[in-house]
Amino acid sequence: MPITDAAGLALLRPDWPAPARVQAAVTTRAGGVSQGPWASLNLADHVQDDAAAVAENRLRLGVGLALPAEPLWLTQVHGSIIAGADNAPGCEADGSYADRPGVVCAVLTADCLPVLLCDRNGGEVAAVHAGWRGLAGGVIEAALDRFSAAPGDILAWLGPAIGPHAFEVGDEVREVFLADDPAAASAFRAIRPGHWLADLYALARLRLAARGVTAVYGGGLCTYTDAERFYSFRREPVTGRMASLIWID
Repeated sequence: MPITDAAGLALLRPDWPAPARVQAAVTTRAGGVSQGPWASLNLADHVQDDAAAVAENRLRLGVGLALPAEPLWLTQVHGSIIAGADNAPGCEADGSYADRPGVVCAVLTADCLPVLLCDRNGGEVAAVHAGWRGLAGGVIEAALDRFSAAPGDILAWLGPAIGPHAFEVGDEVREVFLADDPAAASAFRAIRPGHWLADLYALARLRLAARGVTAVYGGGLCTYTDAERFYSFRREPVTGRMASLIWID
């Protein structure tokens, strides 16, 4: 996927047929002022980066994207709560939903899967933080429950996450998914006894399809193997976070 430049920020733009009034972007690690393991556009304030650097990075993000408001930054806890436009910044949630212009939904990731959602009319949007715990816990379903649009009228885009050739998990993770949906077995590949490679993209598509959402785009960008563009917590436990954002003009 090509990276576009916006006022010095290297950004990914979702490749999906969203309505023109729906705006979305994903940051890479380039374009900020953070140093060391957080270099350079770290947008998280909970990873021991310099607070002034994070503030400057967030300022650059707002200017570069001409955001209509400060993003609704969340305290993400790998759960299934979806915040609304009236929630306070910093609330504990793993996604946010908006059905009016000017509210910027955002999630931070560095291996977990960001999922952006909108309806075909451009009246509803959501951003979801979907690591394996969130996926298993129903965070995507919780976001879809916020939509008044029918599942067939919802578009989903899967952003950069740890890829299926790099995400090693144990039996316990696989069993959680199979207990809920035996078809999830297709998203795991055995590599040695008790160890599997898991495909977050495939697991998310299964969850979306089960709810009737079949217009799914994106996927295929691996945070773990692309150190130049992306932060990866599994690759470097001390690291920054990218932001995936969506809003209605």
